Amino acid sequence: MWPLFSDNWESWRSEDLNLSPYPFTDPVTGLPTWHDRPPSPLLLYGFSKEIVECPDYWPSNTRVCGFWFLPIEWQFSCQECGQISTLLFTGHLNSDDMCPAHAELQYFLKTPLSRPPIFVGLSSIGSMGLMRNPRAFLQVVRTVLEVTCHRFILFTAGYEPLDAAVQEIAHEASSISKQRWSVQKGLSLFDNRLFCFSGMIPYNWLFPRCVTAIHHGGSGSTAAALYAGIPQIICPFVLDQFYWAEKMFWLGVAPEPLRRNHLVPENISKTSIRAAANVLSQAIHDALSPGIKKRALEIGKRISPEDGVSEAVKILREEIGPAL
Repeated sequence: MWPLFSDNWESWRSEDLNLSPYPFTDPVTGLPTWHDRPPSPLLLYGFSKEIVECPDYWPSNTRVCGFWFLPIEWQFSCQECGQISTLLFTGHLNSDDMCPAHAELQYFLKTPLSRPPIFVGLSSIGSMGLMRNPRAFLQVVRTVLEVTCHRFILFTAGYEPLDAAVQEIAHEASSISKQRWSVQKGLSLFDNRLFCFSGMIPYNWLFPRCVTAIHHGGSGSTAAALYAGIPQIICPFVLDQFYWAEKMFWLGVAPEPLRRNHLVPENISKTSIRAAANVLSQAIHDALSPGIKKRALEIGKRISPEDGVSEAVKILREEIGPAL
């Protein structure tokens, strides 16, 4: 399984640390080094003990640190916003300030007399080939908007077919030339109730400004929603996403997980779109119930003091420092 997750760090391990590209393998042959492996190697987990149980039978060198998050300045799609984020933490800017490139996003979030929006983000699901009909997905969202009073903010994650579908719908609804629309800066559809954005904004900045988050069940999206203390609606697709979806349901911060065809139907027939929209509308209604909202706030407060990255660094210093 390691190669699935190693694109960003295998070269760092081999070139900078002089280690094998994958853990527990020989640097030359790439084969597992079972004979050299210690009985209980140090293993750090980037999740919270408040969320995931830690069985007594785990080896003593297994440590649970808390969720890991990238530095906030790395999570913006533009350098200016990264610089602004540094000023935020030093108290030189208001927490609502962002660069002019994201003015449309800020305006959408602050629309007068409107309730906070619902976040929708499927991360890399599109690039993995699991969103075969982006237009059907957008039609589901449109149908939900027609039967509810909610607003949505959609992060397209730069998935080109989804961005293209957004631009097509915008062009169809306007006489303005298609080339003038930019999903990178933000694009509003369906009477300005759906804001589509292909850039990057830190979830820990955005989620507290949303009433709930609809996502694919990735560990990062799940953790960010937990920290924000907002309900979640999860539609898992692959791997650990099913675990996180079931876990959030069991914890009481999310309704029962959606099936894939409830969010990204295979075809665009009126029947399938309407059926998917009905399920999604009910999930939103359930997620915003007083019980789930209260539970999400409780867990958010419980894990808010945790700093997973700092705890991991502390453990590494304690374990490795004496040997250096």
